[in-house]
Amino acid sequence: MTCRIIRTEADIAEGAAALAAVCRHMRAVLDAVGTPPLRRRENGFAGLARIVAGQQLSVASASAIWGRLERAVVPFEPGPFLKKREQTLRAAGLSAGKIATLRGVACAIDDGTLDLAALARADDETIHETLTALKGVGPWTADIYVMFCLGRADAWAPGDLALRHAVRDATRRDGLPDANEMTDIAHIWRPWRGVAARALWAYYAMRRKAGSATPL
Repeated sequence: MTCRIIRTEADIAEGAAALAAVCRHMRAVLDAVGTPPLRRRENGFAGLARIVAGQQLSVASASAIWGRLERAVVPFEPGPFLKKREQTLRAAGLSAGKIATLRGVACAIDDGTLDLAALARADDETIHETLTALKGVGPWTADIYVMFCLGRADAWAPGDLALRHAVRDATRRDGLPDANEMTDIAHIWRPWRGVAARALWAYYAMRRKAGSATPL
């Protein structure tokens, strides 16, 4: 299939300009945060593992754990990962649940059930169905993988809590939008929802740092 891929800062800038042209809320967000970061990750087991390892953690904690994992598993591939004892992986910072999830992913790749290289050429629905069929891999993980590891420009993560807060504030809503509302709100941002998400995450971080509750 053919879809727009975000590879460089120039792609982000193009998307940001398009968003600012079609949506006053996004224009205000971009005026506040500037051009959002690229935030690309490598495709494959390592990219997916990094997302799983960082679930429900701060950026700093997730980065620290990933650094320890990379040092513990060399090279960071399914085979070497599966050879590591649980004690080693726990010492790196992985919970028992995350270890089980990543072992399941590694086994699926190792036995040929999961081919991430081939999956990268599939449509978004197929990718989601394939990844969420793996025990411990939920919709959020699949969304983030599509956005940052595959770099798809129109990727969106409607269930992400920080994005929900950012969308509420940026669009001056009274309550947090649910996943369905997030999809509806973001329709105007297509085909650049992945850039909108990056900008909104930056906006959320900026507002948290400032301790502000006043919408733009």
